[in-house]
Amino acid sequence: MIHLRRSFLSRLLHPPCPTPANPLALHRLLSSAAAAAPIPPEPFAVEDYLVDSCGLTRARAKKASGKLSHLRSPSNPDAVLAFLSGLGLSRPDIAAVVVNDPLFICARVDKTLATRVAELADLGLSRSQIARLIPVVRSLFRCKSLAPRLAFLLTVFGSFDRCLEVIKTNYGVLSSNVEAVIKPNLAVLKECGISIADRPSYAFASRVISRPTKHLEEAVVLANEFGAKQGTRVFTNAVMIFGILGQEKLAKKLEFFKKLGWSQDDLSLAVRSMPHILAMKEERMRRGMKFLTEDVGLEIPYIARRPALTMYSIERRLLPRHCLINVLKGNGLLKADYDFYNISVISNDDFMEKFVQPYVESVPGLGDAYASSCTGCGVHQLKLLSKRKTKC
Repeated sequence: MIHLRRSFLSRLLHPPCPTPANPLALHRLLSSAAAAAPIPPEPFAVEDYLVDSCGLTRARAKKASGKLSHLRSPSNPDAVLAFLSGLGLSRPDIAAVVVNDPLFICARVDKTLATRVAELADLGLSRSQIARLIPVVRSLFRCKSLAPRLAFLLTVFGSFDRCLEVIKTNYGVLSSNVEAVIKPNLAVLKECGISIADRPSYAFASRVISRPTKHLEEAVVLANEFGAKQGTRVFTNAVMIFGILGQEKLAKKLEFFKKLGWSQDDLSLAVRSMPHILAMKEERMRRGMKFLTEDVGLEIPYIARRPALTMYSIERRLLPRHCLINVLKGNGLLKADYDFYNISVISNDDFMEKFVQPYVESVPGLGDAYASSCTGCGVHQLKLLSKRKTKC
C-alpha cells in the first residue's frame, strides 16, 4: 500500500511528457511553437536616424549619438523635427540645431518648444524671426530664461535684427545674469558717456557687457592711464578692448610688446591713437614688426606714432608696395624719397595711379607683376624687375 502511494505521488509531481506518435508530429509541434513566439523589435539606431532624418554627416552623427543613447523610439524626435519644419527651419538649419544641441530632439513639443514659441510671440516676434533665432540660441531655446533675457536685449539694442547680430557675435550675452552683470556694466558705460547701441560696431562692443563688471571698471581706469580722453572714439575703443581682454591678458600683452623692444612711452603713444593694437594676435604682430623694422628699416618710435602700419596685410599690401617702390628707385624713376607710411595708407587706386601706371612703359611687366603680388601669390616677379635695370 505504501509502495502504491509513493508511485502515485511521483506521477503527480513528475508527470510523463507526452510523446508524439511519430517524428513528423514532433517537428510540426516545434514549428508551431516557434511561429507563435513574438519577434523582439530591432533596437532604435540613433546614429542612422541622425543621418537620415536630421541631415547630419556620419562623423557628426556618431559624435552626437553618445548623448542620445537613451532613445528607444523615433516618435519624440519625429515630433520635434515636424515642429521645426512647421516653423520654417530648413534641413541645414535643423542639422545645425541638432549638431549644437543633440538633446533638442528629446524636448517635449507641447510643454517646452511650443511654450517657448508662445513666449517669444508675446514679445512681438514673428514665426519667421523665431525660426531664425533657434539655430543661433541653440540649447538656450529650451530654457525658460530665454524670453525675459531677450526682452531686455530688445530694449538695449532696439530691434530683433540687432539682437540677433549681437547674439551671433557674443553668445554669452544670453547666458549672462541681467541684474548682476549686464545692467551694472551698462551703468558703468553710461557714466563714461558710452552707449553701445549707438556704435557702428555695436555687435563687437556688446561683448564687453557680459564680462565681469570688475574687468570693465579696471578698463576705464586703464583707458584714463593711457591718456585717452573721455568722450572720444579712442577712449570708447580703449574701454572696449581693455574690458574684453581683462587685466591678466593685458599684462601679458604689455610684456609681449616689451620683448619686441617697445618702451612704455611707445606703447602709450600707439594705444592713444589705436587701442586695437593690443588686441592683435601675437604672431601677426611679431611678423609685422620684423618686416617693418628689418625689411623696411623703420624705427619703433616711428611705428608707434603710426600704429595703423601694423594692421595692414604684409603679403597683400605692404610687401608688394615696398618692392614696387624699390623697383622704381632702382631704375632711377623716383627722385623723391617717399615716406613709407604715406605709401602704405593710400588706397590701391591712388597707388596705381601714382606709382604704377606712369611707369608701365618704362618698366615692362610692372603692372602685371604688381597685380600678381597683391593677390598674395608672392613678389618674386617684382624682385626680378628690381634686379633688372631699364632704360629711362
